[in-house]
Amino acid sequence: MFLSKLSAYASSPIREDDIIASKLAKEGNKVIKLNSGDPARYINTPKRVIKAYIDALKRNENYYSNSQGIEPLRQAIAARHKKVYGLDAGPEKIVVTQGISEGLQFLNTALIDKGDKAILIRPYYPLYISYLQIVGGEAIFADAIEESNWNIDLDTLAKKAKNEKRIKYILITNPNNPAGYIISRKKLEEIVEFANEHDLFIISDEIYDELVYRGSFTSISQVAGDMPYMILNGMSKNFVATGFRLGYMFVPNEDEKSKALLAKLIELAQMRLSPNTPAQFAYAEGLRNLSAHNREVSKLRALLKERLYFATRRVNESDYMHALPPSSAFYVFPKLEMQRLKFKSDKEFVRSLLLEKYIQVTRGSGFGMPGHFRIVALPSKEVLGEAIERINEFCREHSVKR
Repeated sequence: MFLSKLSAYASSPIREDDIIASKLAKEGNKVIKLNSGDPARYINTPKRVIKAYIDALKRNENYYSNSQGIEPLRQAIAARHKKVYGLDAGPEKIVVTQGISEGLQFLNTALIDKGDKAILIRPYYPLYISYLQIVGGEAIFADAIEESNWNIDLDTLAKKAKNEKRIKYILITNPNNPAGYIISRKKLEEIVEFANEHDLFIISDEIYDELVYRGSFTSISQVAGDMPYMILNGMSKNFVATGFRLGYMFVPNEDEKSKALLAKLIELAQMRLSPNTPAQFAYAEGLRNLSAHNREVSKLRALLKERLYFATRRVNESDYMHALPPSSAFYVFPKLEMQRLKFKSDKEFVRSLLLEKYIQVTRGSGFGMPGHFRIVALPSKEVLGEAIERINEFCREHSVKR
């Protein structure tokens, strides 16, 4: 066998139908793409951030920079976390990555041997499991219960984890992609207690932390205390700069696990030389003026909230699907009434929807939740309205006659 067995886990449910969608578009069909959470396709990156990128290029800041990330950016990230969340840890605790995706790759390379395990909470971001499995790791699943407004079932998880010996970490997404729920402070405290009991490292993906429309967000740094933990965040969502490919890993504490992991992450970062250097200067400028950023992100939230809640209302007018109103991010995650439809799986539903109605969404099974699908609510209300009407029409055409 030429290819490695572990390479079979290289996949992205979000983009798995891209080739089909491109072919349909080239044939002259109007394809509406609601699969990829890419705000920069629809909303402009702040002008001051673009200017800072251009200025960096003009200064010839286009070289291999510090592998850990340029000092001004790491200082700005540390200052932001101190001001917003009260986290007092220096820039030496931060490793800048080429998006959170590279951070996940580094994390699993550093921690996982074949047969080691990690806890993921369904629904989860698809690349969590891909990067875990591609190094030989295995997932233990906890569930956020949809019927209980996405309450995370730690009691069942505790029973699953009771006799496991090789669990390395628990990974949470807060705010959540794809369901848009926010983990309450009380539940975060319970997760910290669980991790402490089972000697687990906590990973908190907080990439949507400023895109919250209802309730309040609590960072893991506000409840973890001296527990070993890491924050993942980046530039893609809050700054509408997905193509800049900048994320970061923040490992603030001084326990032995945190120090060992941080040292290994820096070594892994050195292997890939450096992140995008001019983009780092732009990100540093974006963070440096927090008052300007707060104005920008306030406008962004208002726009996204309007589109997100419009799409949710239209989904819930359907007889074939329903979705809990999200509190954050920009996704609607409908549950299909599968018993009313002539499809054996959500994957078949999503593929047929693309081929027949030219709407590309992502199957819920890719997030660990069969029978669902994810809608990216970033386009205009007109486009979202047309897309959801096409989805309803598709459901009517494939409904089970009673």
